Amino acid sequence: MLAALATPLQYCKGIGPKLGERLGEKGLLSVEDVLYFLPLRYEDRSSIKKIKDLVPGVNQTVCAKVLAAGETRYGRRKVFEAAIGEAGEFVSAKWVNYRLSYMKARLKLGQAVMLHGPVTRFGYQLEMIHPDVEIVDDGEAGQPSVGLSAVMPVYSQIENFHQKTARKIVRSVVEEYAHKSVGGLPDDVIKRHRLMDIGAAFCALHLPTAVPVADSSAKKSLVFDELFVMELGLAMRRAQLKREDGIAHTGHGGRLTRLEEALRGLLPFKLTAAQEKALAEIKQDMAVPHPMNRLIQGDVGSGKTIVAFMAVLRTIESGCQAAIMAPTEILAEQHYLTIHRYADGLGIKTALITGSMKKAARIEALSAVNSGSVDLIIGTHALIQKGVDFARLGLVIIDEQHRFGVAQRAALRTKGADNVRKGASPDVLIMTATPIPRTLCMSVFGDLDVSIIDELPPGRIPVETHIIKERDRVRAYELLRAELESGNQCYIVYPLVEESKELSLKDATSMSEHLQRDVFAEFKVGLLHGRMKASEKEGVMREFKAKKIDVLVSTTVIEVGVDVPSATAMLIEHAERFGLAQLHQLRGRVGRGGKRSVCLLLAAWTPSEDTFRRLKVIEESQDGFRIAEEDLKIRGPGSFMSTQQAGAPDFRTSFALADLTILKKARDEALKYIAHNPALQGLEGERIKKVLKARWEGRLALAEIG
Repeated sequence: MLAALATPLQYCKGIGPKLGERLGEKGLLSVEDVLYFLPLRYEDRSSIKKIKDLVPGVNQTVCAKVLAAGETRYGRRKVFEAAIGEAGEFVSAKWVNYRLSYMKARLKLGQAVMLHGPVTRFGYQLEMIHPDVEIVDDGEAGQPSVGLSAVMPVYSQIENFHQKTARKIVRSVVEEYAHKSVGGLPDDVIKRHRLMDIGAAFCALHLPTAVPVADSSAKKSLVFDELFVMELGLAMRRAQLKREDGIAHTGHGGRLTRLEEALRGLLPFKLTAAQEKALAEIKQDMAVPHPMNRLIQGDVGSGKTIVAFMAVLRTIESGCQAAIMAPTEILAEQHYLTIHRYADGLGIKTALITGSMKKAARIEALSAVNSGSVDLIIGTHALIQKGVDFARLGLVIIDEQHRFGVAQRAALRTKGADNVRKGASPDVLIMTATPIPRTLCMSVFGDLDVSIIDELPPGRIPVETHIIKERDRVRAYELLRAELESGNQCYIVYPLVEESKELSLKDATSMSEHLQRDVFAEFKVGLLHGRMKASEKEGVMREFKAKKIDVLVSTTVIEVGVDVPSATAMLIEHAERFGLAQLHQLRGRVGRGGKRSVCLLLAAWTPSEDTFRRLKVIEESQDGFRIAEEDLKIRGPGSFMSTQQAGAPDFRTSFALADLTILKKARDEALKYIAHNPALQGLEGERIKKVLKARWEGRLALAEIG
């Protein structure tokens, strides 16, 4: 049954290779992907209103034809307006944020459309501002035709696909495969919480006979099933780690002693109370003969690196080597330069290993690592490649966990600790600058112990943050120009790499050309985005750091950390599209050099009050943990974690964390089950084991499954 869910879509009835490839671009590769491709909302076509019956102030659905459509102006603002009507009545639909070619192609004269959204009244005229639009084919207009339910699921847009096509594909897959789905819940848990079979839940959500309520039994059942299996995996992983052999770092046995005391004498500042607390927790873990697995959460600039370096000192005092792995070469170099100046004064030998090293330098560095003459090795994924062998690896520090896969982390753990003691694993310390609300940490990072540095060193200059509107764009450019003319640099961040047929948003590629040609012609504008090769990205960042680029146009790839002290201004386009935590991370790229810095949040018009409430939090606060908590309150845990911060598990159901009470219940049930059946034995245990293996084995490194 589980094998059937892994069937590639191209082999499903009515799909084939070409259609399968197009669906794959949306992330729909297998039968299981489609089953979990749940509707965004539902349209109850039995309650479609006639235009004359529309009531202002209420979300409603209307179906009619396009009588007229085009771009018009209201004062200085351009608006795309369409008259949608029937039998002498019409409603005016308006869009402020749009792409003209897309709207013209979609809203052709005479085209039947379905609009869904809030109805308002402007003078005597009924209006719908930014309504959802669905193109309606003749067979679907008005009352549903034979074979169609009165309740229509509406799916996330797949480029160039009408909703009718998406519905037809999903219906076909659900009808053939939903009953073959295998859930991971024990029978008594299903009964105790009144849950549905997973196959029945898929049918209820994709093929409903009535509009499912927000907390429907079907949704709850899918969420409970997913969270239970995840929490089971985390509990097994944690138990597995606690049983592993590790290295007790006592601070004796190495060639160097009293390193921490010496370092404190060199530092021009004292550690904050939060740093001292995190350090004490790390030392406690390192003293026992089992591997440490700890996550340090700290805001941008909170001093995580120096705490991690003190853990390195304890390792070296105990006669072992330490490794720091960063996601990019430029970040590895940054760590090397930060740490090197203190390491030299303490007599610690360091080495930097990256993929772009010259052959002779690489051979020399690898030989030193293998012989044990180097104490601290800093590098990128090059550290886990063949030929990199440590003499006595005792500690692995990973910067920004979510930039590495589980397999990469596991590979570094298996290198060299065996030479300290047969079968031993090194300690692992993970650093992340992404604050996660405390309420989520225990459940989503259940296999890690967590230390929090929630205090910034005194004297840091806060980054001035301002929300600005589209009409103030020229003023924003003038502010950036003033910074550039003062010899500083700036970032301009966009949500997209290139123009999208689906979304009417400005994109980094075309805007970088426009900015260079029309706005900042006398300055050098560079472009950075995630689709570039790693070497290209590194090259652009090096040029920016060397001040060969003045304005860096980028997507969110700059979210994680390079320090450019002369970058003092940032403009974030379509700030309404980003989560608060992500905006806070982006803002952290400026203000790194002690100069006054500014971050401008350019937000397009939106009818959502939540959007501006969220942006106001960023404007008023510099505290990453407060921002994370506010983000959690406003968007809910599901949306908050959707950015996959700090290596959080990725969920199949987008609303998996929408209700923290379900998360707690699922966790409690998983811990109870693993306590009485730790090996997952028996028919039920075997079924759960197979589901756990299929869903989470690769992502949780569960060596004991199977």
